[in-house]
Amino acid sequence: MSLVNALYDFFLTMGFSAITWQEIVMLLISFVLIYLALVKGFEPLLLLPIAFGMLLANLPLAGLNAEPVYEIVTNPVTGEHTHQMVSAGGLLYWLYRGVKLGIYPPLIFLGVGAMTDFGPLIANPRSILLGAAAQFGIFTTFLGALALNFIPGLGFNIPEAASIGIIGGADGPTAIYLTAKLAPHLLGPIAVAAYSYMALVPLIQPPIMKALTTKAEREIAMEQLRPVSKLERIVFPVLVTVVVSLVLPAAASLVGMLMLGNLLREAATMQSTLNRLMKTAEGELMNIVVIFLGTTVGATANGELFLSPSTLAIILLGLAAFSIGTATGVIFGKIMCKMTGGKVNPLIGSAGVSAVPMAARVSQRVGQEANPSNFLLMHAMGPNVAGVIGSAVAAGVLLSMCSF
Repeated sequence: MSLVNALYDFFLTMGFSAITWQEIVMLLISFVLIYLALVKGFEPLLLLPIAFGMLLANLPLAGLNAEPVYEIVTNPVTGEHTHQMVSAGGLLYWLYRGVKLGIYPPLIFLGVGAMTDFGPLIANPRSILLGAAAQFGIFTTFLGALALNFIPGLGFNIPEAASIGIIGGADGPTAIYLTAKLAPHLLGPIAVAAYSYMALVPLIQPPIMKALTTKAEREIAMEQLRPVSKLERIVFPVLVTVVVSLVLPAAASLVGMLMLGNLLREAATMQSTLNRLMKTAEGELMNIVVIFLGTTVGATANGELFLSPSTLAIILLGLAAFSIGTATGVIFGKIMCKMTGGKVNPLIGSAGVSAVPMAARVSQRVGQEANPSNFLLMHAMGPNVAGVIGSAVAAGVLLSMCSF
């Protein structure tokens, strides 16, 4: 009988004894995401860590997200009370502090800035208008999420609606940064939605772009961009940091780190010693933070919270936000095309969303389908870079609104 009891006690320590149907579903979802990352190549750098973090979080009794446990100890001599750690907590609990404290997303922006050429935006400052137009989806979806309050049991408060709306920027780190501050309980579904739509850019955008433009507009070949001087490349990140931070202090951490990364990129060509910092920002540091960020964000996708009607609403609203942002970018591109006498190809407006450089490549591909001699990539990179800045600014606006 003692052997039976021992075997039963051992079974109770196994995850099989405590697993729920929600955890089983989440494990299956994580398997699908791993498949999409590895086999289909959908944003594998972040989708794979997110999927594996989701897997780890839904393993029962593993305790990877467990909080540390403290007990109060009284000194028998002085009577002084102190807190003593009884349990250190789980690995993912501590790694998640980088998300909760807003550390990982700005570091991602540092790496993005170091890897991105801002030259096309500087050469064609009008591109920033296309980047701004593409952020329309963020604020439209923000209002749409609030409108769901009229449906019983499916309403979102203002911070939640702001976190859902930012999905329209197609910028994963920005979505994570804002959601961690305003609605951390929605971090799992919002992160999965944001990165899923980023990965699906080549599938979602082309039908919208073609529906809103004529073949003649898609055939427009744009003039070559002017050369950008080294002085302009150095002054631009410094100037943007100062102006944006003074106007919108809430966006300073994201925009500031993005511009620091780009300044390191440009300064490395002037001072070879800075090449080490630039390579670290775009290489080792970026890779480390991506692993920590993806794994811990995926670990917030708890089955009980994730499998709810609100998650489905978030995914649909995120799709609407991304689609509206793409559409408004193209529409503003059409307006700019008319105002310039047909010198601007409206397709580059779709790159105003912040999926760098995938959205710019989609503009190039759709343009070449209409005109094989068309080369829109560098022109599309201007709105694309503007979209990165615009999504960070939009996050700052929403964060400021919710602080009142």
